[in-house]
Amino acid sequence: MVMNQPDLEARSPWSSNNNRHEVIVNPPKERIDATIRVTGSKSLTNRALIIAALANGKSQLDGILRSDDSYWCIDALTKLGVKVVTEGETAYIDGCGGNWPNQSGELYVGAAGTVARFLPGALATGSGKWTIRGSKRMSERPLAPLLDALTKLGTQFEYEQADRCLPFKLDAKGLQGGEATLPGSTSSQFISGLLIAAPYAKESLTLRIDGEVVQRDYVEMTLSMMRSFGVSAEVSVDGQSIVVPKEKYQGQSLLLEPDVSTCCYFWALAALTAGRVRIEGIDARYTSQPDIEILDVLEQMGCTVVRGENFVEVQGVKQLKGGFTISMKKWSDQTLTIAAMAPFLDGPVTLTDAAHIRHHECDRIAAICSELSKLGIQVEEHHDGLTVYPGQPVATLLDSHDDHRMAMALSLVGLKVENIRITDPGCVSKTCPSYFEQLSTLGVQIDY
Repeated sequence: MVMNQPDLEARSPWSSNNNRHEVIVNPPKERIDATIRVTGSKSLTNRALIIAALANGKSQLDGILRSDDSYWCIDALTKLGVKVVTEGETAYIDGCGGNWPNQSGELYVGAAGTVARFLPGALATGSGKWTIRGSKRMSERPLAPLLDALTKLGTQFEYEQADRCLPFKLDAKGLQGGEATLPGSTSSQFISGLLIAAPYAKESLTLRIDGEVVQRDYVEMTLSMMRSFGVSAEVSVDGQSIVVPKEKYQGQSLLLEPDVSTCCYFWALAALTAGRVRIEGIDARYTSQPDIEILDVLEQMGCTVVRGENFVEVQGVKQLKGGFTISMKKWSDQTLTIAAMAPFLDGPVTLTDAAHIRHHECDRIAAICSELSKLGIQVEEHHDGLTVYPGQPVATLLDSHDDHRMAMALSLVGLKVENIRITDPGCVSKTCPSYFEQLSTLGVQIDY
C-alpha cells in the first residue's frame, strides 16, 4: 500500500510528532465527561497578524494559535522587518504603517493558504521585490484570480515554475485603487487577501465579486477584523460589491476566540461516545466562524447542545441519527468530520456543495472516499461531495494524505473501532499540534 509522503519542510518549530510514522487510536475505556479550552482560531490569528503588521502603532493579540500556519506568517512578517514577539499565546506587534522596513528578500509560507493569499496584496501596497515560496502542495493550489487582480492594480510577477503559482517573484510599486473583480467560486481567501491590502491603495478601491461567494462568512470575518483595526468598508446590499476607503489601520489589543474548526472534532467526540464535552471561550450566538454550523447538525443527529454565554456543550447519545443531505458550502472544512461520523449513524448522509475542497491540502473528497472504502464502508463520490452509508468499519492503516483535517477526521473512527492506524500524525501541526495529546488527556487511547 503506497502512502503519501509528508512535506516536512512545511513543518515549523511549533510542530510535534514529526518523527512518528503513525498513530494508533482506540476507543476510550470510560465515558468522556470533560470541560476544556481549545487553542486560538487560525483564521483570526493570521488576519490579525497581517493587519497589525500593516497598522500604525503597537498591537497585542491574545489567544493566537501556535501552529505551523501562524508560525510561517510570523516568520514572513519578521523577515519583512516587522518586530513580532510571542510569549505563549500572546503576540506583540510593532506595526509598520504600511511601509515594510525590508524591501527585498525571500519569504516562505509553508502550506498556509491564508498566508499565501493574504501576503501578496499586503506586499503590493509598498515598494520592493520579494521571492515567495511555499510547500509542494501550496505550489499546486490556485492563486491565479488574486494574482491577476494584483497585476491589473500595478504589481508585477515573475513565475519561476508554473504560471500564476508559487514560487514567484513579486515586484511592488504601490497598489493602484479604482476597481478590481474577483470570482467568488474558487476561494474566499482571494477576496480577503485583496480586502486586507485595500486601505493602503493609492485611492479608494471597489472590489466587485463575480458570482456567489464560497464561504462568505470568511469574507465577513475579514471585514470584521478590519473594523477592529479602524477601517470600515461599505458593502452593497447583495454583498457583491465592497468599497474600501483609503485609510490606515490603527494598532489594537484584541482577544482572539478559540478555533471553532478544531472544536468540532471534540464536539464530535462527545457525539460518537455518548459523552459530554464543554468547550469554554466560545459564544455560538456571536462567533463569525462558520464551522459553528456543525452544532445544528449534531442536534439533527440527536445530540443535546447547550449554547452558553461563554461556552458550548455537546452531549452525545447511544445511536446517532442519519438519513439527511447537508450543504457544506459555508463550512466545508467539516465535510471530512461529518463523513467520518457517518458510518455510525442509522441512515446514509449526503454532503454537497463542497467541490472547492478538492483544491485544499489534498483532493479531500477523493481522499476521504478512498480511506472510508479501505475501512469497508460503502461510499459514493460525487463531483461536489459524497454519500456515506452506515456500516461497521474494519480496522486498517489509513493515509492522512499529509492533511491535518484528514488526520483529525479519521481519528474519530478510532473512537468506535479498535486499532485504527493513521499515517503521519505530525501533519496536525498545521492547525493543532497537540491534537492527539489532547485526545489522550480526555481518555482516548493513543499509541505511537
